[in-house]
Amino acid sequence: MKRGRVATRVRATTWDLCASVMRSAFHLLIVAIFLFGGAWPVTKAALAHATPMWFAVGRAGLAALVSALLLAALGRLHRPKRADMPSVLALGLLQLGAFFVLAHAAVAMVEAGRTAIISAVVTYWLIPLSVLVLGEKVPAHRWVAAGLGLAGVAALAGPWAVDWTDRTQLTGHLMLMAAALFWTLAIVATRKWPPRTPVFELLPWCFGLATLLILPFALVLEPQGGIFGPSWPYMLYIGLIVAPIGTWCVIEVGRRLPGAVASVAFLLVPAFGVLVSTLWLGERIGWDLALGGGLIVASVALAARE
Repeated sequence: MKRGRVATRVRATTWDLCASVMRSAFHLLIVAIFLFGGAWPVTKAALAHATPMWFAVGRAGLAALVSALLLAALGRLHRPKRADMPSVLALGLLQLGAFFVLAHAAVAMVEAGRTAIISAVVTYWLIPLSVLVLGEKVPAHRWVAAGLGLAGVAALAGPWAVDWTDRTQLTGHLMLMAAALFWTLAIVATRKWPPRTPVFELLPWCFGLATLLILPFALVLEPQGGIFGPSWPYMLYIGLIVAPIGTWCVIEVGRRLPGAVASVAFLLVPAFGVLVSTLWLGERIGWDLALGGGLIVASVALAARE
């Protein structure tokens, strides 16, 4: 009897702990939705007076600087430990560096709303990789949730409205899918080899690595490019606020939630991005926005169920 009561108590404690972690992750997800969901429309507006690669360099460089200054002021700026290096390399080179290169190049070719959707859709990569690499077991209802989410993405993206014979459009969409893959690989890496140091304290090093990766692309592809007058307010907003705070939130959500839940939850980011693009940039609106948004919200609610 006593052994049974202990087992019940352990199960209840484990359940409470998991529920607490899920709740804290969803709080961070809300912040990420508002920051990253609106980031691509802001970036699209900024590219009227900036070139994509130099904007990406500025975004990563400013984020490295502001996070380093903040940590220095708090007395928490230090070099990563050896055990932190897999996460620093994965986040800096894949989630930030490679993702920024591909997504910022693509946003010049593709609508901002579509960029927000496809670049953030880690669902089609994260669930299979979580199963194959991390050995996670995905309940049937979360596969259904992923299917609903992808149906919502299809409605929002409206692939039937794209001229797939246009090489620029095709290239832009392939680049966005590759960007989502690099983001997914970083999530898998941080879950498989979690850092010992809090992720926020690793951000200057991650953004610094990303800056070093993006800079050669800017120098080679855009020798006459840069960030010019009217784009600087956008640059400061993205680099000083969205990049450091939003990235920290996204990384923590990816680490704390099961792969199937995180991949579906991240779909709220592009849904909000489409809404902002529609209201601010005047991009198209119709039945697809209502249907896609509804399917995504339903998929997140279903995925969050235990």
